[in-house]
Amino acid sequence: MAREVAIGKRARISKAQQYTIFAVIGAGLFLGAAIALVQHFTSQISFNAKVIAEQDKAIVNYSDTIKNIGVCKKPAGDTYTDDELKKCHPDSINVSEVPNTLRSKILEGMAANEALSSVPKEDSSSCINTLTGKAYTYDEMQTLLDIASTEGTSDDIKVASELIQSCSALRVIPDALPAFKNEEALLSSLNKIFILSHWEPESLSPTGDYGSVSIGNKLEALSVRLSVESDVATTRGVLSNIERSIREFNVERATIEWGGTNSLVLQAQATAYYTSPSSLVETTKTIRVGGK
Repeated sequence: MAREVAIGKRARISKAQQYTIFAVIGAGLFLGAAIALVQHFTSQISFNAKVIAEQDKAIVNYSDTIKNIGVCKKPAGDTYTDDELKKCHPDSINVSEVPNTLRSKILEGMAANEALSSVPKEDSSSCINTLTGKAYTYDEMQTLLDIASTEGTSDDIKVASELIQSCSALRVIPDALPAFKNEEALLSSLNKIFILSHWEPESLSPTGDYGSVSIGNKLEALSVRLSVESDVATTRGVLSNIERSIREFNVERATIEWGGTNSLVLQAQATAYYTSPSSLVETTKTIRVGGK
């Protein structure tokens, strides 16, 4: 009898141990699944937070670029909304509406620079005011732009803006440092110098030796050879006008010889410079879960 009781107790203890083991295993599985789900959701939340943060940075950078350039009026908040961007029409914005921007500094500051405006422009018929018969002054061009901005169409604004770009001090910028390689313009600049020096060149051609130089930013080089044979005063006049040219001509090699009575022979190779146009570059950033 006692033996049967002992066997029964042992069987009950064994079943209790089994239930306990099953319960521990079930709890372990549940805890493991809970931990895995927590890690998954935490990773997803972290990833989404990184995406939102990068989106916010992109929006801020995009808005800052628009504000600094002066494409649109300043937004009501820190960044532009979709409605503000849809209502933005750059050609219809008056310069006075975007103060302290790149646009205002160029059109109000640089375009009106008297030193740069002193470069002759009467040889361009498009810069002549038909009412006065003289070259447009900056004030006259700005008045046309203001009238076009308030009363004219987008085409009128475009015409007035192009007039300022081509007939004000702004035109000196592409004259001094063109935004692309143009051999014909280079030779035309030299020919203008020779005309001012009252001399007709015997030899003037690009060398075909191109390269790049580094002066702060990368500039492209364009070489040209020239030959001058004339009296001393004319040869010195050519060199003086090259030195005074708004466009840089770096004379790298030159030889000067006597060609006869009161005659000099100049053989030189010079380098002019140009730069590629600037542009905004869109970048793409990839964000992965876990930062890998």
